[in-house]
Amino acid sequence: MAIIEAQSLTYKYPNSQKPALQNINLKVEKGEFVVISGPSGCGKTTLCRCFNGLIPHFYGGELQGEIRVNGLNVKEVSTAKLATQVGLVFQNPENQLFSLTVERDVAFGLENLGLPPQEIRRRVDWALNLVGLSGLKDKPPFELSGGQQQKAAIACVLAMQPPIMVFDEPTSFLDPLSAREIFNIIAELHAKLDLTVIVVEHRLEFLTAHASRLIFMDEGKIVLDGKPREVLKEASESFSGKIGIPKVALLHRRLTLQGISLGSTSLTVDELAEPLRRMLHP
Repeated sequence: MAIIEAQSLTYKYPNSQKPALQNINLKVEKGEFVVISGPSGCGKTTLCRCFNGLIPHFYGGELQGEIRVNGLNVKEVSTAKLATQVGLVFQNPENQLFSLTVERDVAFGLENLGLPPQEIRRRVDWALNLVGLSGLKDKPPFELSGGQQQKAAIACVLAMQPPIMVFDEPTSFLDPLSAREIFNIIAELHAKLDLTVIVVEHRLEFLTAHASRLIFMDEGKIVLDGKPREVLKEASESFSGKIGIPKVALLHRRLTLQGISLGSTSLTVDELAEPLRRMLHP
């Protein structure tokens, strides 16, 4: 059963002449781990804003077509209602952290739901433990590192326990090591909690091995959609230079064109290295 379904979805921002989304048809099944990538301005973030109702209820503009999230018609349901279904983690964690302690930030959304204090305390401790921040709950967010701040932002959304979590370029402000750690946390949450996860990201080297599906967008349209290996193979053949393809996938294709048989497209360096080792040391 599709937990997110868009049909002929087209959207223009107010005072814009060109649609940011053009005729999007998309089904996301419950429990999928979907990665959305593509060049800047291709419509990735705009599509995510449709999932939680920020479009059209907050941004306005002209939204055509249909989009349903967990059976709810986004056009007809308030953003408050949709927030219980879709949790959104932004690029910059500082946009989601504003309290004097991490614990207070994580509790904020739960207090707004009017949950009992004991339930709030249970969920805060549970969320912070899952992201590895239990020992820092009394710290001011501004004293945390960038990676720790992003973990705190994830905990804020996680505590609300939405069935769908959307991460909009969650590693944009992080170094590669911290980015890898955040991706590992997202993958662990997906596996442990049976969440539907959607990640908008350019850094595919660390992420595609975790994903069940990879979508490339360009100029407001979905141009490729499928299993990561198949999509990266087609992308390296037809879209190289236009969309960000992981270097390991490009190297795999170059070696294949040189007559070196490596099997299906590699998603990680280790996958690429293993057949090469066997060739060198049979």
